[in-house]
Amino acid sequence: MNKLSRVRYRIQLSYLGTHYHGWQKQLDNVSVQSQINDALSTALQEQVDVVGAGRTDTGVHASAYIAHFDTNQVISDIDNLIFKLNSLLPNDIAVQDIKASKEDFHARFDAISRTYEYSIIQSKDPFLIERSYFIRNKLDINAMQKASNLLFNHKNFKSFSKVKTDVYTFDCEIKKAIWTQKGHHLLFEIEANRFLRNMVRAIVGTLIEVGLHKISVEEFNTVILSQDRSKAGKSVPANALVLKDIKYPEPLELS
Repeated sequence: MNKLSRVRYRIQLSYLGTHYHGWQKQLDNVSVQSQINDALSTALQEQVDVVGAGRTDTGVHASAYIAHFDTNQVISDIDNLIFKLNSLLPNDIAVQDIKASKEDFHARFDAISRTYEYSIIQSKDPFLIERSYFIRNKLDINAMQKASNLLFNHKNFKSFSKVKTDVYTFDCEIKKAIWTQKGHHLLFEIEANRFLRNMVRAIVGTLIEVGLHKISVEEFNTVILSQDRSKAGKSVPANALVLKDIKYPEPLELS
Protein backbone atom coordinates (compact mmCIF):
# COMPACT_ATOMS: atom_id res chain seq x y z
CA MET A 1 0.00 0.00 0.00
CA ASN A 2 1.49 3.26 -1.15
CA LYS A 3 1.25 6.55 0.74
CA LEU A 4 -0.40 9.61 -0.87
CA SER A 5 -3.16 12.19 -0.25
CA ARG A 6 -6.37 10.89 1.26
CA VAL A 7 -8.45 8.55 -0.87
CA ARG A 8 -12.11 7.73 -0.36
CA TYR A 9 -13.35 4.14 -0.54
CA ARG A 10 -16.82 2.67 -0.61
CA ILE A 11 -17.36 -0.45 1.46
CA GLN A 12 -20.26 -2.90 1.21
CA LEU A 13 -21.06 -5.13 4.16
CA SER A 14 -23.77 -7.14 5.84
CA TYR A 15 -24.54 -7.79 9.47
CA LEU A 16 -26.90 -9.44 11.90
CA GLY A 17 -27.94 -6.72 14.32
CA THR A 18 -28.96 -9.02 17.16
CA HIS A 19 -26.01 -8.24 19.41
CA TYR A 20 -25.58 -4.56 18.46
CA HIS A 21 -27.19 -1.30 19.50
CA GLY A 22 -27.75 -0.34 15.89
CA TRP A 23 -25.27 0.94 13.32
CA GLN A 24 -24.19 4.21 14.92
CA LYS A 25 -21.28 4.23 17.37
CA GLN A 26 -22.07 5.04 20.97
CA LEU A 27 -20.06 5.68 24.11
CA ASP A 28 -21.44 2.86 26.26
CA ASN A 29 -22.84 0.31 23.81
CA VAL A 30 -21.41 -1.91 21.09
CA SER A 31 -22.40 -0.84 17.57
CA VAL A 32 -21.65 -2.09 14.07
CA GLN A 33 -19.91 1.17 13.16
CA SER A 34 -17.47 0.86 16.07
CA GLN A 35 -16.62 -2.69 15.03
CA ILE A 36 -15.88 -1.59 11.45
CA ASN A 37 -13.83 1.39 12.67
CA ASP A 38 -11.67 -0.85 14.86
CA ALA A 39 -11.14 -3.44 12.13
CA LEU A 40 -10.21 -0.87 9.46
CA SER A 41 -7.91 1.01 11.83
CA THR A 42 -6.09 -2.21 12.71
CA ALA A 43 -5.84 -3.43 9.11
CA LEU A 44 -4.64 -0.08 7.71
CA GLN A 45 -2.55 0.92 10.75
CA GLU A 46 -4.15 4.37 10.93
CA GLN A 47 -7.22 5.87 12.56
CA VAL A 48 -10.23 5.31 10.33
CA ASP A 49 -13.77 6.58 10.89
CA VAL A 50 -16.31 5.01 8.58
CA VAL A 51 -19.46 6.92 7.54
CA GLY A 52 -22.57 4.82 7.03
CA ALA A 53 -25.62 5.18 4.81
CA GLY A 54 -27.77 5.81 7.87
CA ARG A 55 -28.85 4.46 11.22
CA THR A 56 -30.42 1.11 11.82
CA ASP A 57 -32.20 0.52 15.12
CA THR A 58 -30.99 -1.86 17.80
CA GLY A 59 -31.46 -5.45 16.62
CA VAL A 60 -32.14 -4.57 12.96
CA HIS A 61 -30.08 -6.40 10.31
CA ALA A 62 -28.59 -5.34 6.97
CA SER A 63 -27.86 -7.57 3.98
CA ALA A 64 -26.37 -4.86 1.74
CA TYR A 65 -25.14 -1.89 3.77
CA ILE A 66 -23.01 0.84 2.19
CA ALA A 67 -20.47 3.07 3.96
CA HIS A 68 -17.41 5.11 3.03
CA PHE A 69 -14.06 5.85 4.63
CA ASP A 70 -10.98 7.94 3.87
CA THR A 71 -7.40 6.73 4.12
CA ASN A 72 -3.89 8.04 3.46
CA GLN A 73 -3.13 4.91 1.45
CA VAL A 74 -3.78 3.53 -2.01
CA ILE A 75 -5.12 0.05 -1.34
CA SER A 76 -3.41 -2.04 -4.00
CA ASP A 77 -4.71 -5.42 -2.83
CA ILE A 78 -8.43 -5.08 -2.12
CA ASP A 79 -8.98 -8.82 -1.76
CA ASN A 80 -6.32 -9.03 0.93
CA LEU A 81 -7.87 -6.13 2.85
CA ILE A 82 -11.31 -7.76 2.70
CA PHE A 83 -9.75 -10.99 3.97
CA LYS A 84 -8.07 -9.14 6.86
CA LEU A 85 -11.23 -7.30 7.81
CA ASN A 86 -13.33 -10.46 7.84
CA SER A 87 -10.69 -12.12 10.00
CA LEU A 88 -10.80 -9.23 12.46
CA LEU A 89 -14.56 -8.76 12.52
CA PRO A 90 -16.95 -10.93 14.56
CA ASN A 91 -18.85 -13.64 12.69
CA ASP A 92 -22.05 -11.58 12.50
CA ILE A 93 -20.44 -8.82 10.40
CA ALA A 94 -19.04 -9.49 6.91
CA VAL A 95 -17.41 -7.25 4.30
CA GLN A 96 -18.31 -8.15 0.70
CA ASP A 97 -16.66 -5.43 -1.37
CA ILE A 98 -14.42 -2.36 -1.25
CA LYS A 99 -13.87 0.03 -4.16
CA ALA A 100 -12.21 3.41 -4.64
CA SER A 101 -14.93 6.03 -5.07
CA LYS A 102 -15.16 9.64 -6.15
CA GLU A 103 -13.72 11.94 -3.52
CA ASP A 104 -17.09 13.63 -2.89
CA PHE A 105 -19.12 10.42 -2.65
CA HIS A 106 -21.17 10.31 0.56
CA ALA A 107 -22.77 7.04 1.63
CA ARG A 108 -25.62 8.75 3.44
CA PHE A 109 -26.39 11.95 1.56
CA ASP A 110 -25.98 10.53 -1.96
CA ALA A 111 -28.42 7.65 -1.41
CA ILE A 112 -31.64 8.10 -3.39
CA SER A 113 -33.57 5.20 -1.86
CA ARG A 114 -33.42 2.47 0.74
CA THR A 115 -35.33 -0.83 0.79
CA TYR A 116 -36.34 -2.75 3.89
CA GLU A 117 -37.86 -6.21 4.21
CA TYR A 118 -39.95 -7.43 7.13
CA SER A 119 -40.56 -11.15 7.76
CA ILE A 120 -43.65 -12.67 9.39
CA ILE A 121 -44.35 -16.37 9.92
CA GLN A 122 -47.79 -17.82 10.61
CA SER A 123 -46.58 -21.24 11.69
CA LYS A 124 -43.78 -22.05 14.10
CA ASP A 125 -40.60 -22.58 12.08
CA PRO A 126 -37.28 -23.15 13.90
CA PHE A 127 -35.34 -22.08 10.79
CA LEU A 128 -37.06 -18.68 10.58
CA ILE A 129 -38.13 -17.91 14.15
CA GLU A 130 -35.04 -15.89 15.14
CA ARG A 131 -35.40 -13.48 12.22
CA SER A 132 -39.17 -13.37 11.83
CA TYR A 133 -42.21 -12.19 13.76
CA PHE A 134 -44.42 -15.16 14.70
CA ILE A 135 -48.15 -14.40 14.52
CA ARG A 136 -50.53 -17.34 15.02
CA ASN A 137 -53.76 -15.63 14.03
CA LYS A 138 -54.44 -15.68 10.29
CA LEU A 139 -53.67 -12.45 8.48
CA ASP A 140 -55.68 -11.11 5.55
CA ILE A 141 -52.80 -10.35 3.18
CA ASN A 142 -55.15 -8.92 0.51
CA ALA A 143 -56.43 -6.30 2.94
CA MET A 144 -52.86 -5.57 4.03
CA GLN A 145 -51.84 -5.00 0.41
CA LYS A 146 -54.80 -2.69 -0.20
CA ALA A 147 -53.78 -0.65 2.83
CA SER A 148 -50.14 -0.66 1.69
CA ASN A 149 -51.19 0.79 -1.65
CA LEU A 150 -52.53 3.84 0.18
CA LEU A 151 -48.99 4.72 1.28
CA PHE A 152 -48.32 6.01 -2.25
CA ASN A 153 -51.02 8.68 -1.77
CA HIS A 154 -49.23 10.35 1.13
CA LYS A 155 -46.02 12.26 1.87
CA ASN A 156 -46.26 13.01 5.59
CA PHE A 157 -45.68 9.92 7.76
CA LYS A 158 -45.52 11.50 11.19
CA SER A 159 -48.03 8.88 12.40
CA PHE A 160 -45.32 6.25 12.01
CA SER A 161 -42.39 8.24 13.37
CA LYS A 162 -40.77 7.77 16.75
CA VAL A 163 -42.13 10.38 19.16
CA LYS A 164 -39.84 13.34 19.97
CA THR A 165 -37.52 12.60 17.06
CA ASP A 166 -35.52 15.56 15.74
CA VAL A 167 -36.09 15.76 11.97
CA TYR A 168 -36.49 18.65 9.53
CA THR A 169 -39.48 17.03 7.83
CA PHE A 170 -41.78 14.04 8.18
CA ASP A 171 -42.17 13.81 4.39
CA CYS A 172 -41.05 10.64 2.61
CA GLU A 173 -41.69 9.32 -0.89
CA ILE A 174 -42.77 5.68 -0.90
CA LYS A 175 -41.61 3.92 -4.07
CA LYS A 176 -42.60 0.32 -3.30
CA ALA A 177 -44.79 -1.43 -0.72
CA ILE A 178 -45.43 -5.07 -1.57
CA TRP A 179 -46.56 -8.12 0.42
CA THR A 180 -45.65 -11.59 -0.83
CA GLN A 181 -46.59 -14.94 0.65
CA LYS A 182 -45.02 -18.38 0.36
CA GLY A 183 -46.95 -20.83 2.48
CA HIS A 184 -46.84 -19.64 6.10
CA HIS A 185 -44.10 -17.06 5.36
CA LEU A 186 -45.08 -13.44 4.65
CA LEU A 187 -42.62 -10.79 3.47
CA PHE A 188 -43.20 -7.06 3.28
CA GLU A 189 -40.83 -5.05 1.07
CA ILE A 190 -40.87 -1.27 1.27
CA GLU A 191 -38.70 1.24 -0.59
CA ALA A 192 -38.57 5.01 -0.01
CA ASN A 193 -36.27 7.94 -0.61
CA ARG A 194 -35.88 8.22 3.18
CA PHE A 195 -37.32 6.69 6.34
CA LEU A 196 -38.15 8.19 9.72
CA ARG A 197 -36.93 6.53 12.90
CA ASN A 198 -39.01 3.43 13.66
CA MET A 199 -41.14 4.10 10.55
CA VAL A 200 -41.07 0.65 8.94
CA ARG A 201 -41.81 -1.19 12.17
CA ALA A 202 -44.72 1.16 12.94
CA ILE A 203 -46.16 0.78 9.43
CA VAL A 204 -45.96 -3.01 9.64
CA GLY A 205 -47.53 -3.00 13.11
CA THR A 206 -50.46 -0.97 11.79
CA LEU A 207 -50.81 -3.13 8.68
CA ILE A 208 -50.99 -6.19 10.93
CA GLU A 209 -54.02 -4.60 12.61
CA VAL A 210 -55.57 -4.36 9.15
CA GLY A 211 -54.68 -8.01 8.50
CA LEU A 212 -56.31 -9.06 11.79
CA HIS A 213 -59.40 -6.94 10.89
CA LYS A 214 -58.91 -4.77 13.98
CA ILE A 215 -59.03 -1.72 11.72
CA SER A 216 -60.26 -1.34 8.15
CA VAL A 217 -58.31 -0.23 5.09
CA GLU A 218 -60.12 3.11 5.29
CA GLU A 219 -59.16 3.48 8.96
CA PHE A 220 -55.51 2.84 8.03
CA ASN A 221 -55.77 5.85 5.73
CA THR A 222 -57.24 7.89 8.59
CA VAL A 223 -54.29 6.93 10.79
CA ILE A 224 -51.89 8.42 8.25
CA LEU A 225 -53.94 11.60 7.91
CA SER A 226 -54.03 12.05 11.69
CA GLN A 227 -50.25 12.59 11.89
CA ASP A 228 -50.56 11.14 15.40
CA ARG A 229 -48.30 8.26 16.46
CA SER A 230 -50.77 7.19 19.17
CA LYS A 231 -53.35 6.38 16.47
CA ALA A 232 -51.05 3.86 14.72
CA GLY A 233 -50.32 0.30 15.75
CA LYS A 234 -47.47 -0.86 17.95
CA SER A 235 -43.95 -1.19 16.58
CA VAL A 236 -43.21 -4.77 15.61
CA PRO A 237 -40.01 -6.48 16.85
CA ALA A 238 -36.69 -5.40 15.31
CA ASN A 239 -35.31 -8.91 14.82
CA ALA A 240 -37.49 -9.46 11.72
CA LEU A 241 -36.37 -6.31 9.87
CA VAL A 242 -33.57 -6.22 7.28
CA LEU A 243 -32.13 -3.28 5.37
CA LYS A 244 -32.01 -4.98 1.99
CA ASP A 245 -30.78 -2.42 -0.54
CA ILE A 246 -29.49 1.15 -0.92
CA LYS A 247 -29.59 2.84 -4.32
CA TYR A 248 -27.40 5.65 -5.65
CA PRO A 249 -27.85 7.82 -8.74
CA GLU A 250 -24.57 6.86 -10.44
CA PRO A 251 -21.73 4.33 -10.27
CA LEU A 252 -20.11 4.42 -6.84
CA GLU A 253 -16.57 3.58 -7.93
CA LEU A 254 -14.02 5.39 -10.04
CA SER A 255 -14.10 4.47 -13.72
